[in-house]
Amino acid sequence: MAHRKFSKEFRQNALQLVMEKGMSVGKVAMELDIHRNLIHKWRREYLAEGESALEKTGRVTAEAAEVKRLQKELAGVKEERDILTKALGVFTKHNW
Repeated sequence: MAHRKFSKEFRQNALQLVMEKGMSVGKVAMELDIHRNLIHKWRREYLAEGESALEKTGRVTAEAAEVKRLQKELAGVKEERDILTKALGVFTKHNW
């Protein structure tokens, strides 16, 4: 079964219904067709981390996704550097 991904706005609205409007977690979960434990998890994370908890995309935070992207970019740059270093070594060995 695939994990569903929920937008920041969706999570915000669900938490607003529970925390500000005073609706029960069970009722909100039923209306939004999600498990009530998910709302409890979002609320726990929100209380611990604040707004940054809502930035999470699936199981990876926005910061973690950015770190992964940067690591991938760095690996590509290192590969280019290594290729150019080897090419420079080959061309400097030959006496034209």
